[in-house]
Amino acid sequence: MAFFENLSEKLNHAFSKIVNRGKLTSLEIKEAMRDVKMALLEADVNYLVVKNFINNVSEKAMGDEVLKSLTPAQTVIKIVRDELVNLMGSTNQKLEISSKPPTVIMMCGLQGAGKTTMCGKLAVYLKKSGKKPLLVACDIYRPAAIEQLKIVSKQAGATVFEKGTINPVKIAKEAIDFAKKQGFDTVILDTAGRLHIDEQLMKELEEIKKEVNPTEILLTVDAMIGQDAVNTAEEFNKRLEITGVILTKLDGDTRGGAALSIKAITGKPIKFSGVGEKLGDLEPFYPDRIASRILGMGDVLTLIERAESAISEEQAKELEKKFRQNKFDFEDYLVQMENLKKMGNLKDLLGMIPGLGSKVKAINIDEKQLLRQKAIIQSMTPYERRNPEVIKASQRKRIAEGSGTGIQDVNQLLKQLEKSKEMMKQIKNKKGFGF
Repeated sequence: MAFFENLSEKLNHAFSKIVNRGKLTSLEIKEAMRDVKMALLEADVNYLVVKNFINNVSEKAMGDEVLKSLTPAQTVIKIVRDELVNLMGSTNQKLEISSKPPTVIMMCGLQGAGKTTMCGKLAVYLKKSGKKPLLVACDIYRPAAIEQLKIVSKQAGATVFEKGTINPVKIAKEAIDFAKKQGFDTVILDTAGRLHIDEQLMKELEEIKKEVNPTEILLTVDAMIGQDAVNTAEEFNKRLEITGVILTKLDGDTRGGAALSIKAITGKPIKFSGVGEKLGDLEPFYPDRIASRILGMGDVLTLIERAESAISEEQAKELEKKFRQNKFDFEDYLVQMENLKKMGNLKDLLGMIPGLGSKVKAINIDEKQLLRQKAIIQSMTPYERRNPEVIKASQRKRIAEGSGTGIQDVNQLLKQLEKSKEMMKQIKNKKGFGF
């Protein structure tokens, strides 16, 4: 499922009507804005947000800069992109760090939004930037909540602080004292949630806030529930004055209503987005990158960052060395397949490539083909993987049987490797490529 697929498709359709026009009339701009408005409303963006957005874009699009421009359609699309960026908060809002450790992050949200898992994701993210986080079990009501946080903490390689089912405010205060003594620079409070907002929940959260004075109050909401996510954010903000929002399941949200409405309604930024199920699948929220992806313009920076997180510097150097020597084999192929898997959904990755965004839906990606190729490679002996040229007919038959595929599939993979090596050989022979 591509990122904001439905919204991207409808916006690109709206712009396709004007991109080949030499000049644009006021009527043509109005018609395009009407299509943009419908696309946003169908994406479950808040009505008032859409109204203000269209008014802002229309006012700028009707100016002389557009009507007299040599490329009016491109100017209109740029105006839409810039307004989308403004709508989502202009720039990435980083986590506040307390001048006097520990930094206390109070996590809140309704049940089912993925708050406890998000505590683990945030711990993994903070550890990568050199922090030492402590996860605190303040949800004493939900069955197995403490146990779930322990499991998540273990997976994240972080420490958990819990005191059973005593008063959550007391737990939070004791955890901060513990953090100070043990050298933890960040405390993440996993507070209680409910199926819906109620007075008891809010009073407890307000009491925790009053007693521990958190540096950040982050609300976790499910991007898939659209306007309900916005309503939840609005209610929590009224009572707690949240400092930011974390959107979960952004990778599965084809509409985009929550991401485009929350900042405008609450005035509070989206700081992070969950883009997968693994604990490492948490990314800072960049409005400019999101806007570009919505409009099919790609997102090279996020693509590079994902690649850097999936491939270590040592691996990259080793791979470069093998490319130079034309010694790329199936062991390397297997490693690269695993690295690609770490980077996320293939269609999502293709959508980050400039020019491909709007065309991704039409691209047929057979994820099962990658699994078949992996099975074929794993059915080879280590020697065969490192020396694929020794694989003859009898071995190909054995490999096909061992992987549950056909000899034709094995032959195709062997040819694929040869083509890759031949391509690298051609690049190596060209000047200016650093080889």
